[in-house]
Amino acid sequence: MSHSIADIAAQLGGQAVGQTDLIVTRPREPAAAGPGDLALAMDPKFAAGLAQSRAEAAVLWADADWQSFGLKAAILVGRSRYAMSGITTLFDLPPGLAPGIHSMAVIDPSAEIGDGAAIGPFVAIGANVRIGAGVRILSHVSIAEDVIIGEHALIHAGVRIGARVRIGDRFIAQPGCVIGSDGFSFVTPEPNAVEEMKRTGRITGETAAPEWTRINSLGAVRIGDDVEIGANAAIDRGTVSDTKIGNGTKLDNLVHIGHNVQIGETTLICGQVGIAGSAVIGDRVVLAGQVGVADHVTVGSDVIAGAQAGIANNVKPETMVMGYPAQPREQFMRGLKSIRRVPMLSERLAAVEKRVPNEDVSG
Repeated sequence: MSHSIADIAAQLGGQAVGQTDLIVTRPREPAAAGPGDLALAMDPKFAAGLAQSRAEAAVLWADADWQSFGLKAAILVGRSRYAMSGITTLFDLPPGLAPGIHSMAVIDPSAEIGDGAAIGPFVAIGANVRIGAGVRILSHVSIAEDVIIGEHALIHAGVRIGARVRIGDRFIAQPGCVIGSDGFSFVTPEPNAVEEMKRTGRITGETAAPEWTRINSLGAVRIGDDVEIGANAAIDRGTVSDTKIGNGTKLDNLVHIGHNVQIGETTLICGQVGIAGSAVIGDRVVLAGQVGVADHVTVGSDVIAGAQAGIANNVKPETMVMGYPAQPREQFMRGLKSIRRVPMLSERLAAVEKRVPNEDVSG
């Protein structure tokens, strides 16, 4: 994976300086970099490590004095995190899977496999499946009947895709995720304790559930273009309508999306988020780690939810919410400051009680 400084700079949209034809073979942290490495020091805080290294080339912040570090060449960039995206793309090592169908894959004769697709060992593909051109499917993946997958998808080992799922182009599924599992939906023959609590605010014990009866999921899952699903995430299919995930949305590891959920475009859902059935999530939403969204709740577009926020009610667009129950950031911070003052107020009250004589108010 060798690249010249000039080629890397062109990919990043940065400025190449010094010996731009210098070849580097891998990116490294500044302090560990040596000849042939590309030191990643896009922020001044990494300057000390870079100065101690044997690096000859580095990616630096836009106005860095690159020659002061004894470098032969450098790439000057503006937005460091964005530069990191381009660097990791250039030096990424794709899965070692050549185009073609492995002899130990099991594919139904009715399935259609696009040009240049690569299908690894122990893959099972069901009836009437359509796989787009350039798709890579690694080992031990199962794809049920009537699934459609667009072009240039990358499906890592152990992924499970249920029946009738529709997936767009450039999809990435990390190991072990499940798409199209049955929704968690059960009902009792008579009103149960949960319904009684919602209706009356109390539980009498007379409404204990004698049994739970499954509501089967007849819908599927529809996923747009450029979507990524993290490792061990689970997406339930809809009860009647499909669960939907919009273009460009990214799901982290261990995310659970319940049945009938509708998620908009370019939304970011971080690890251990759980979204209950029939919730609606807008466009460009960010749900930080361990956020919980209740069923039938609507979260508007451009909402940011802080880590561990519990969203039990609708959230207006362009709002940041925090805490449980989730509330606007300003309101949450005021409450947090008040809570932090309680120990001090308690001490002051105790001091006052010591100064004020006890009075007999018994009558």
